Amino acid sequence: MNHPDHTVKSRVAAISIFASAGMAAAKFAVGASIGSLALISEALHSSVDVVATVITWMVVRVSDRPADQEHHYGHGKLESVSALGIIAMLYVLAGGILVESYSRLREGAPPPTLSAIPFIVLLIDIAVNFWRARALHRAAHDTKSQALAADALHFASDVLGSVAVIIGLVLSGLGYAWGDAAAAIGVAVMIAALGMRLARSTVETLVDRAPEGVSEKADAAIRTVPGVVDVERLRVRMVGSTHFIDAIVQVPRTYPIDRVDEIKRKAQQAITEALDDADLTFTAVPVARNNESVRERIMVIARNSGLAIHHVTVHDLGGKLTVSIDLEVDGDMALTAAHDIAQELERNIRDEFGEDVEVDTHIEPLEPELPLGTDAAPDRVETIRTALARFAADGAIHDIHNVRVRDTDAGEIVNFHCRAAPSMSVIKVHENVDEIERALRRAFPTVKRVISHAEPPGAA
Repeated sequence: MNHPDHTVKSRVAAISIFASAGMAAAKFAVGASIGSLALISEALHSSVDVVATVITWMVVRVSDRPADQEHHYGHGKLESVSALGIIAMLYVLAGGILVESYSRLREGAPPPTLSAIPFIVLLIDIAVNFWRARALHRAAHDTKSQALAADALHFASDVLGSVAVIIGLVLSGLGYAWGDAAAAIGVAVMIAALGMRLARSTVETLVDRAPEGVSEKADAAIRTVPGVVDVERLRVRMVGSTHFIDAIVQVPRTYPIDRVDEIKRKAQQAITEALDDADLTFTAVPVARNNESVRERIMVIARNSGLAIHHVTVHDLGGKLTVSIDLEVDGDMALTAAHDIAQELERNIRDEFGEDVEVDTHIEPLEPELPLGTDAAPDRVETIRTALARFAADGAIHDIHNVRVRDTDAGEIVNFHCRAAPSMSVIKVHENVDEIERALRRAFPTVKRVISHAEPPGAA
């Protein structure tokens, strides 16, 4: 257990044990010697604090353990359960003090014997408890530990209780016999009030009430991530110091899986920056955006069917939509099976755009992912290079270079680079390069495919 929060919580809880035990013993001894119910009550309150801090010290050693097969959300709820146990002890103590105080008021018990000693002990107790309460409160806030928060409230109540005891002793010294019992009642009321405050936050955590303001922060953090269309639903629960967040987030359906995964990663990073300790469960829901193009919608239809398409051409002929698609299928597939696939794709496109849409599908064999091949002989590469230069002569394309030829089972694959005027449009470049490619395939029937790369002068 080297987690810094665990170290802080354990150290603070251990110091609290010694502080509580020392002051409880001192107050009980002095209270019993002078016969002060208020001081004895405060000592018993501090004794409960000793038990509470021991429980806290043991709990924080377990609550920071990571999640396991039986505790999927970790062990942080142990802190809330221990806080409920401490609250129960406080209310039992408050009830006992009220009963004894009422008995003394009714029977008229003698006032305590006063001296400087109880006042000195109480002042020291106030200083120690005030110091410990501040330290525990800071640690509880930094580590979001309910167990430490409960312990901080105990020390804070000890400060107020000691003040009440001093007031009671002063009243007794001034001749008001009921002063000591009234101070004990004040201690009991403060214990009950502080217990109620702690009980509220503890029960809210146990019933998974979303911490105040956390949902808004998490929602805002997720929306800052590029690619997020909307946050459809967000739920937050807190276990120990960790915020567990379940988010259903809308993302564009045109995004590939790796980009959606990047959105998830950035959302977790944004949540962590906003809330420190957070665990995000991100569910991506693909949605259509208003600005999707027809081509993008067709690509989504094909991808949802697991089909490979390219060269999607779309035209609007005066209100009538025409679509042309190159569909890639297994080259060994029978034509009837391939035609059925094409028909299903066309039917899905018409379902999306209307029955009057005109769809033509060109079926072609799917290129193997990793075809076997070898580099052609240098003289063959030179022959191809010379032919390319001849076909490009007197045209807009020039400087044929970086020519490579590979022999594969399907035929020769030719790659080459060339240059064109920097002001020439992509359409013009493509037309000129395409003409060179067709000429090469006519001259060399063994060439299966030609891949060209056009670049402006001076490009690397």
